[in-house]
Amino acid sequence: MSTTTPTSNSPALLDAERYHQIQQFYATQMQLLDDGAAAAWAGTFTEDGVFAQNVKPEPWRGRAQITERMTVGLARVAASGLVRRHWFGMLAARPDGPDLVRTRYYAVVYQTPWGGRAEVYLSTMCEDELVRTDEGWLVRYRMVAHDGVG
Repeated sequence: MSTTTPTSNSPALLDAERYHQIQQFYATQMQLLDDGAAAAWAGTFTEDGVFAQNVKPEPWRGRAQITERMTVGLARVAASGLVRRHWFGMLAARPDGPDLVRTRYYAVVYQTPWGGRAEVYLSTMCEDELVRTDEGWLVRYRMVAHDGVG
């Protein structure tokens, strides 16, 4: 088995075990959101975590605010009779120390009205800083860039 040494221009590669852990983290995190569990989803952020979007003037800061804002958003979606599902893909992850990983991925959100057909609601590119804690991997900072927005 040969190994390749990255050149100085190549990003460091994340080992397979941590990559798998991060994929599992995202699967669990997004299923919490899709299940309407706002507080549990917010619990996947550090206590001082940040959730920023290019379509919002100010980021949400800290678990309490993230929980509050997401609870309102999920209630609005539920009241509209829609089911939303998040799909993450094209995950690139690079280590930035033993307990910090920076990720970049695409997220597509599908929505389906009761009795209707699924449609793409939103397409985004996301960048996260994930930290390993005693609780497992948590988001310290997330930036969601909605496609088609300046």
